[in-house]
Amino acid sequence: MNSAMTEFFLNYYLMPFHMSVVALILFSIAETIGIFIGLRPSHLVKKMTPKWLLNSPLLDVKFSKYLIFVFLLINFSFAGYFLELSFFALQHYFISPYYLFVPALIIDIFFTVFMINCLDQVIKPKVTHTHINLVGRLATISTGNARPGFSAQARVRNEFGQLYYVQVEPEYGELELQSQVLLISQKSNSYYIAKKISISNKLFTAD
Repeated sequence: MNSAMTEFFLNYYLMPFHMSVVALILFSIAETIGIFIGLRPSHLVKKMTPKWLLNSPLLDVKFSKYLIFVFLLINFSFAGYFLELSFFALQHYFISPYYLFVPALIIDIFFTVFMINCLDQVIKPKVTHTHINLVGRLATISTGNARPGFSAQARVRNEFGQLYYVQVEPEYGELELQSQVLLISQKSNSYYIAKKISISNKLFTAD
């Protein structure tokens, strides 16, 4: 039993795929130790990777790009074992790994892309909440009417032309649907006190 296992692990035809597993184990150990000492191999791999590859749409994922390297090692080793053992089951001998390198690499890339897409879909994106101050800007009531204590939705654009929807409420009076209002103060991140713009004021009349 031991001799058979030793022969399997030292088999020349399986050596490239053994090395892939060994590399995976070594990188895993090094990454685990690096977390505690502050020197992680994943950071080194990131620095050595070309910028054009890091910015590739394929690598635009919501998890660490180091995992992609791990997936490549896992899938390459399993693809190699599968092809070698399948050939051995049919012909009763192993084929040279040079003939299997390209097929194993194709299978490796295919399953790695599949795993990336699956993992990227189940991980929630990081949402960054930024504080936006739209005080002093014109807005248009887009939903309902607003009066003190009851807000309505309004649409407003910032200085870059980006459209936002905020809740507005007047200090007094009523803000009717489609009326133009001026945001005069901010109560919370997307809640404003607004003042109705007089129709007679030509400065705010739309062209």
